[in-house]
Amino acid sequence: MRLPRRCATVKALVIFVMASPSISAAHAADTATSAPDPGRKTVVQGKAARREVTTHAETINVSAAHVFEYTHAQKLADSTTRISSETLTKRRVVSVTDLQALAPNLTAETLKGTQSINYHLRGIGFDDYYENNMSSVMVYVDGVAYPFSSMTDGMMFDLAGVDIVPGPVGSYHGMADSGGEINLHTADPTSTWHGGLTEDIASYARSRTTAYVSGPLSRTVAFRIAAETSHGGGWQYNPVNGAHLGDQNRVALRGKVRWTPDSKTTVTVGGHWTQDKSQLVNGQVVANLDPSWQTTPHYTSYRQTEWGIRPELAALVGRPADLKPSENNQFWGANIDFIRDLGFAKLETLSAFEVERQQEYADEDALMIATADNYRNVDANVFSQEVKLSSQRGPLEWGTGMYYLRSRMHQQFVADFSDYVGRGYISDNFYDQNQQTFSQYANISYRLPLHLRLFGGLNHTSDDRQILNYHTINIGQSYNAFGPHGALTNQLGGVVGIDAQVDKDLLLYFKISKGFKPGGFAANTIARPEQLNPFGPESVLSYELGFKSDPVPGKIRLNGAAFYYDYHNQQIVSSLLIPDYGPVGMYVNIPKSEVWGIEMSSELHPVRHLYVTGNFGYERGTFQKFNALNSGATNAYHATTNVWKAIYQSWDGEDSGIPKLSLSGTAAYRINPTANYEMELGLNWSYRDSQAMTVGGNGIYRIPPYFLMGTYLDFHPKNEKWDVSVYVTNLLNRQYSSTTSSGTSTYQHIPGEPRFIGARFGFNL
Repeated sequence: MRLPRRCATVKALVIFVMASPSISAAHAADTATSAPDPGRKTVVQGKAARREVTTHAETINVSAAHVFEYTHAQKLADSTTRISSETLTKRRVVSVTDLQALAPNLTAETLKGTQSINYHLRGIGFDDYYENNMSSVMVYVDGVAYPFSSMTDGMMFDLAGVDIVPGPVGSYHGMADSGGEINLHTADPTSTWHGGLTEDIASYARSRTTAYVSGPLSRTVAFRIAAETSHGGGWQYNPVNGAHLGDQNRVALRGKVRWTPDSKTTVTVGGHWTQDKSQLVNGQVVANLDPSWQTTPHYTSYRQTEWGIRPELAALVGRPADLKPSENNQFWGANIDFIRDLGFAKLETLSAFEVERQQEYADEDALMIATADNYRNVDANVFSQEVKLSSQRGPLEWGTGMYYLRSRMHQQFVADFSDYVGRGYISDNFYDQNQQTFSQYANISYRLPLHLRLFGGLNHTSDDRQILNYHTINIGQSYNAFGPHGALTNQLGGVVGIDAQVDKDLLLYFKISKGFKPGGFAANTIARPEQLNPFGPESVLSYELGFKSDPVPGKIRLNGAAFYYDYHNQQIVSSLLIPDYGPVGMYVNIPKSEVWGIEMSSELHPVRHLYVTGNFGYERGTFQKFNALNSGATNAYHATTNVWKAIYQSWDGEDSGIPKLSLSGTAAYRINPTANYEMELGLNWSYRDSQAMTVGGNGIYRIPPYFLMGTYLDFHPKNEKWDVSVYVTNLLNRQYSSTTSSGTSTYQHIPGEPRFIGARFGFNL
């Protein structure tokens, strides 16, 4: 019987969807984001796993053949950047710092070249120089909050996707925060057997191996185990002795078991373990902060740096005498996620326990001498528990929940100042820090006539933290013990907004939200008890207007947002005068500042075979009310009068120094050279504007702008049993700075990676 024209078209679309891996992957991503809570996904990962999705073609809505991913997210009133596993692979995202090249107005910088990360999103961020405070941009892994950024080490493999959520958060899940959150979604167990092995080799003897196996253990139980190991890649060397630096040496393992005893219940148990003994990226000295210091670095190349550890420091911390700047870290954790469909609502409980064992040697003066050589021991653990209830889909939707987090930290850092004029000793500092946070939240939305929707949420957080047993031992000179200090924060936040589905391919929205971040402590080389006084919490009142559109479905997608942040008590590193002692580095609160900006993202499929994506971000920050201690003028006054008098400098109206412009994008050309094979040639790029690294920073205290390009060529059969690709990162071999660092006597720039040429081979079952 001859089919009607419409039925024939539908049949053709079904055949096309079943035959197209890219569309199947897009459908998998859409399904993943259709849950009410965008922080929880169920996505299979890997090319072999995508074949499983295509075997269920009857579940695909064939009313339109969407080329782009995350079609359902076009109906959500947010400015979240959603990154698929395929994009993560093609852009070679192997560290959270790589994410800043895929999202507008995101900065993810290492702390002095270490494994700890400082995040800034839309100009909101916190530079945690002491590794004991909460970030303004919280990282979650499968819904579990990681309050200490170093805990994400070894997590960037076997991922289903990443969501980057800007703006105040806390009314839908987890903890409240002022700047946003980054959600890492690891791949889930599959109902059929799959496995894969990938080997990635590149310049400077760098290798990265990943593998996974996934499948059913019984009719109701499925599992997934994935592993990653990374070695080599050190591209820095010491011009004095020729020793090289920067080799990776990391092994990570992750597992999940999912039990579905009936159609309404799902229990997922997960665990992970990481051992990281990688070397650090060291800085290059660009300024001498001490006129009495006469040593000059021997740099003649971008790849050069200096370091050196004294035998006395190595013996004190129990490490080899030839120790290079490096990590010696272990992270492990476990979680259990229980979901039950109650009919009228969904109940979910998520329990997790995370442990950090960090040993880190950083040469913070980037010299062979010892003016700021630092060894850090961190022993921390975090327990968290979330319980939430969310309604089923309908005109009225609601959710409510509670989140509890408790952390315990013992930290010791030993600083070698033996060659620093005026000190000449090793300082041993150690303390305990306790934190307890309890959050409650509720949200509601209601669909009105004319395709309008009202939504809102409210959250409350109580954060209580103490710093205890602080000791500073300047070996051979002094011993100081300090009493406990505490910080208590109770804050309300929330969101209210409206969206309008103007037509099926255009959404407009406006929302106002408030978020906050608790205060904390600047715990580093304490000489006076005043240095342990806590800094206060910060808050952000956000106004955001945005749109999402598919002007030509499958051909053109364009999303955008404009935002304004009213920023109060911004937490920033500055100085504080301690009477009868002098200026010391401290966190202070800026009474009032502002950030505003715009963001655009686009996906284009203008002609057959060509796929283009782009991100545009522009932001400006201004200190509106800020008087900071001028340490130089204060010290000069004391030198003249022998009196400590605080001399302040007004920064009212000063630009905050955040990167104004960020651009990124890709262009991919996909063809079928034969009937059974697919090939893709891609080019990617990113641009970051200059960034001030100190208040009012210019010259060496500002990271210059930089533009990077990369390329790749991927080839695989349509059945995706294997794939091979070659790639180049930093194609133009640009010399640029990724962040900065400082010791007592020097200021350094941390250089970014040079050009890497690599190849990746993958096999899938």
